[in-house]
Amino acid sequence: MPFYSSTRGKVKNLIFEDTVMMGLADDGGLLVPNELPQVSKKLKKWRSLGYKELSLEIMNLFTSESIPKEDLKNLIQRSYKHFRHPNITPTKLVDQIHILELFHGPTFAFKDVALQFLGNLFEYFLIKRQHPLRILGATSGDTGSAAINGLNGKKGVEVFMLFPKGRVSPIQERQMTTVLDANIHNFAIEGSFDDAQSIVKKIFNDQEFKKKYYLASVNSINWARILAQIVYYFFAWFQITRSESELVNFVVPTGNFGNVLAGYYAKRMGLPIDKLVIGTNENDILHRFFIDGVYHRTELKKTLSPSMDIQVSSNFERYLFNLAEHSSEKLKFWMNTFENSGQFKIEHDLLKLAQEDFMSANTNDDEVISTIRKYFKESKYILDPHTAVGVCTAEKAKLNSPTICLACAHPAKFNNTIEKALGFTPILPNQLAYLQNLQTKFETVSCNEEKVKNLILKNLTLGSK
Repeated sequence: MPFYSSTRGKVKNLIFEDTVMMGLADDGGLLVPNELPQVSKKLKKWRSLGYKELSLEIMNLFTSESIPKEDLKNLIQRSYKHFRHPNITPTKLVDQIHILELFHGPTFAFKDVALQFLGNLFEYFLIKRQHPLRILGATSGDTGSAAINGLNGKKGVEVFMLFPKGRVSPIQERQMTTVLDANIHNFAIEGSFDDAQSIVKKIFNDQEFKKKYYLASVNSINWARILAQIVYYFFAWFQITRSESELVNFVVPTGNFGNVLAGYYAKRMGLPIDKLVIGTNENDILHRFFIDGVYHRTELKKTLSPSMDIQVSSNFERYLFNLAEHSSEKLKFWMNTFENSGQFKIEHDLLKLAQEDFMSANTNDDEVISTIRKYFKESKYILDPHTAVGVCTAEKAKLNSPTICLACAHPAKFNNTIEKALGFTPILPNQLAYLQNLQTKFETVSCNEEKVKNLILKNLTLGSK
């Protein structure tokens, strides 16, 4: 029976429904499964399943206490009906690297895979709960548009999305701010994504405010996000292997650690993964950690891969909890040290343990441009700048086993970078092109928790204020 507890140790044994609705744990930690199911013996049976059928089998292992299997099947069917590819997350061989295309959802980004599902989950649980739900999130680009698309029109739900002003691509911003519905609210924060994410966490830690206004999270601090992303690691592995023991590497461009964390859980569940390779841009706090064991915040740099311009990876706490052998005390010591000093260091033996699962490399903007040029010249394949970070990382890692690189977004969402690299802008899909002439709606707010709270209260549309 699946139960969930907080990394900080004070919230224990929640069922899946309460885990999803709580988002960030009430003690400030992140919710994780008490145990991970072991599925090695199921791989042969699962190999022939389509994406939706595989999702059902994997998700049911984590949700059975809260959702009857037939209801879960219907939720999954609804969640992926608007994806443009029949395989949902297809894998394409480009040169020697298998590219896992995660951008075939409604907003052309990998976040759709999880947020279409999470939107339907919220609506499903709200039918029983009979209260409004107010989604509070922060985005470095794609989470905001994917969340708004997944939640727009859902009964009893309104959305408050924070994004760093001037630090997301123009198309990403328009995908959010052209949604004019009364229950969708976009706030441009005068600061970085880390600032926006910090404000969200502080508001969630105000338990009185959180419970009074029924706040919930769509950021990857919500366990359902990670669960939905676990599925495509299995599906990709099935697409390129023939035997149940064949090892595969996954290269993951990441800033917030959620995407690669899903791969780590897949490996711990029994998926034959050799190395999980983390690709960072010049904001390389994760790369530096896996090289020398020091988690050290530095000055944020603005790069050509803006969705990864992150210095504090919110999901990293889940991995550290495992590295600490589920010791909440050790985890809290690390996190408190980081909060107070901007860094902490793990012991040498724990670093060696981490390096058994993970490799990493960082990539600068010049390398991003050259990688995009190289793969277009040699394979006529256009990489978005984030995927280019991953592909460049794969080349640096010199991996022996077959390698899958996660492609996070459609290149047309970053047409300025593509034009800089290739001398032309990719053709915008119709779903993105029509955004150019639409009216926008958002409010700018200074980087202040209380001002954001006041703006939320000013814009409430559901229930009493």
